[in-house]
Amino acid sequence: MFHPFQVEQFLSEYEQDVEYHVAESGVHPMTLSELLEIAGMEPDGLGDVLLNYPEVNGTLALRQNIAALYEGATPDNVLVTVGASEANHVVSSALLEPGDEVVAFRPTYQQLPGNAANLGVQVETVGMTEENHWAIDTSELEARVSDKTKFIHVVNPNNPTGHILDEGERSAIIRCAEKSGAWIVADEVYAGTEREQNHETPGFWGDYDRVIAINSMSKAYGLPGLRLGWVVAPEEQITAFWRRHEYVNISATMLGMVLAEKALSAEVRPKIIERSRRLIRVGFDNLREGLGVHPGVFSVVPPQASAMSFVKYDLPVDSLTFGKRLITEKKTVVIPGSCFGMENHFRISSALPEDYLNEALRRINELVADVLSGR
Repeated sequence: MFHPFQVEQFLSEYEQDVEYHVAESGVHPMTLSELLEIAGMEPDGLGDVLLNYPEVNGTLALRQNIAALYEGATPDNVLVTVGASEANHVVSSALLEPGDEVVAFRPTYQQLPGNAANLGVQVETVGMTEENHWAIDTSELEARVSDKTKFIHVVNPNNPTGHILDEGERSAIIRCAEKSGAWIVADEVYAGTEREQNHETPGFWGDYDRVIAINSMSKAYGLPGLRLGWVVAPEEQITAFWRRHEYVNISATMLGMVLAEKALSAEVRPKIIERSRRLIRVGFDNLREGLGVHPGVFSVVPPQASAMSFVKYDLPVDSLTFGKRLITEKKTVVIPGSCFGMENHFRISSALPEDYLNEALRRINELVADVLSGR
């Protein structure tokens, strides 16, 4: 049985007919001019880029910049993909076989567990506890991991909650992986989006010998239109992923690689991260104020990182109905909590221009007033 990717299905069906889009999960995208200015690049310099096929696994210069972000990694540990979405696809198709199991947390970004389910693999879920700031249930994790577990899927910082794993949670994941011989597949696309701290969320690379790290230019960097991601893994696994990459996309684009190489350079990357954190911190303050218009309706565990929040609401309407009414009546889109397997929640982005976010929040509060009045 095919399991649709519920978040993307919802967006594909409804996002085109809205005026205010607060459903995305990354910071407000940069324009090309803004990126070139931050990077100190002249627009004319792009005129010499040959729009040919680049190296299929990623240009050497780009893979060097990516490898530099992972202690002990070399360019041979890196495969450049078309976004983290392709990275998730090639990893699941290369690693998983009939009879395997995958352990994932809930709520989480559904794509990789969905890929696993579509391959006929059993997906075991471990709860994250809202009342405990979305911490993972480590005792449940220990119960779910077995000798059939091929990998533990981690999104850190988490999508949709923005939770950052603490040392106890990280240690529990590594301990369970070591016990079963499982891989840790770590989606780390929100590293760098920290709201409460200035040091970057540590990755799993180097803490355990069976780690596969996935990242992209879309979330922390505000460059989703480059459609560029990567996998960092032991060389043997990179080769297996590469062979599947050749079937799916052949390569990412040359222009995307040129721009990503510059964005990930030691000189430019900190400037982009600074921009992202500024949007995230100011945006969440505005979001929290907007959610207070109707006392008692909304509550949110403040995200430790990411450009979004997973908002809980107390209204007599399910999340899909709320989301659809918001689109049809207020021309505004958020992601219903049902897309993450959790009712009475929605995911909303706040790392956006202030006027844009405030108008979206005004429309959400209009719908709340309608629901409260019985309309």
